[in-house]
Amino acid sequence: MANTAPVILVIDDEEAIRDSCTQILLKQNYRVETAEDGSAGLRKIKDLKPEAVIIDLKMPGTSGFEVLESLPRLDPHLIAIVITGYATVDSAVEAMKKGAYDFLPKPFTPEDLRVILARGLERRRLVLEAEALRQEKKALEDSFITMVSHQLRSPLVAVQQYFSVILAGIVGDPGRLQDMIRKASQRLEGLLRLIEDWLNLARIDQGRLVGNMMPVDLRKVLGRVIETLGPSARESSVSLEWEGAAGSAFEVLADEEGLEQVFMNLLHNAVKYNRPQGRVRLELREEKDTAVIEVQDTGIGIAQEHLPFIFDQFFRVSRSADKARQGSGLGLSIVKKIIEAHQGRVEVQSEPGVGTSFIVRLPKRPIGEDRG
Repeated sequence: MANTAPVILVIDDEEAIRDSCTQILLKQNYRVETAEDGSAGLRKIKDLKPEAVIIDLKMPGTSGFEVLESLPRLDPHLIAIVITGYATVDSAVEAMKKGAYDFLPKPFTPEDLRVILARGLERRRLVLEAEALRQEKKALEDSFITMVSHQLRSPLVAVQQYFSVILAGIVGDPGRLQDMIRKASQRLEGLLRLIEDWLNLARIDQGRLVGNMMPVDLRKVLGRVIETLGPSARESSVSLEWEGAAGSAFEVLADEEGLEQVFMNLLHNAVKYNRPQGRVRLELREEKDTAVIEVQDTGIGIAQEHLPFIFDQFFRVSRSADKARQGSGLGLSIVKKIIEAHQGRVEVQSEPGVGTSFIVRLPKRPIGEDRG
């Protein structure tokens, strides 16, 4: 197994300082390397890429100041701790202005060295994490801009093309004309869903994804969703089956619009990625104090290696050659965030070629709870 201990480089022309620092740091399970002057130290920094360097300012040849000046181009996040005699504290302060993290006056105790180094390495960890997050955010933003420009332009160009042909009077067959209008309408519907996803992304950033919480009857919410998606399912030759539709109110404390969006998204995907003559089964049941809503389809499924990322923002699964990879990659991420805002959770199970099941669990509103 590779040694993952932080590498600490001690650069000092005094053998006693190098040896004492080595003994102190080895007891802390660091990997310690040493150099007797600035030139050797710079070579080792290039080769070893240490996390921290302990530098004596006053050395023959290449001084500690010169080493400090070279660090930004070698590793801008390298933690540099200068060590100096009492008579040169002003020099140590000047070294900190040049980028040193801290300084230790000679002589110093083992605890002094351990504390300063531990603080420095923690700072490096935080800085590197922040830098990684910035880079990830920038990559997402770049990807988002590219995706937006493509996914806005593509449906609009298609709709414009359909309308150009229709307005030119080229299409004489009424059936063909109706088909072109239907396809243009589908493109516009997809565009509206895309815009809604982006608006929800903005609400997430502003902490406004879920609004007022009030008693909501899940049966009524699911009924509206099924009624809305029924025509689309019939057009795709997919049957919608609902278990648990009958009975008294099945209430949860929720943002009704948010829940409707969740199940609209899940059922839309279940129809979209199904197969002709396929089936979507919606089940509403109770497990102790939890309302369980399961959306199960007989579609093309999702590969196991993709399941851990299915709820990540902008993640889109390459489904199959005959299914366009349309969408923002935000739908399932928004589903997860809405459900978590309701103190619930969402799970996914899938097998390629067999189908996918999304299971939503929400805290059930106790019977007789005050509606006020």
